Amino acid sequence: MKFSTRIDTNIPASTLFEIAGDFSRSERALTARGVLVRRIDPAEEPGIGLGWDLEFNWRGQRRTMRLAVTRFDRPSQITLEGQSDQFDLSINMTVVALSLVKSRLLFETEVRPRNMRARLLLQTAKLGKAQLDRKYDQRIADFLTHLRAA
Repeated sequence: MKFSTRIDTNIPASTLFEIAGDFSRSERALTARGVLVRRIDPAEEPGIGLGWDLEFNWRGQRRTMRLAVTRFDRPSQITLEGQSDQFDLSINMTVVALSLVKSRLLFETEVRPRNMRARLLLQTAKLGKAQLDRKYDQRIADFLTHLRAA
């Protein structure tokens, strides 16, 4: 199942990329939302190989996920790949300059099932895809706003 959103901002593309690529800021934002974040690679410099083990509650159960940066192209693109017990996850963030002071963030997430139970869960979720899309758009916008404020 794929989700995507685009967010237009009144900040330059380079600044938007620095906000999206500031993983320390993202770690703090996730921790504030109740996610236990453990960095796999202790390197401070963002780039390929940086990764995290995440633990969070979802639907009343404790979930774990491993997430790693697989692509980090400084001017415009970041790709993260993740894996949990039931799903494979791919997150792609692309920054597009609209003008000198305006930019757009394209945020795409793809969730792929790893077993039959996960496949059934995604099939059921597709019935409410319109509502999930609205929630996804709102959560990504809120997350970006939180990162800008931090």
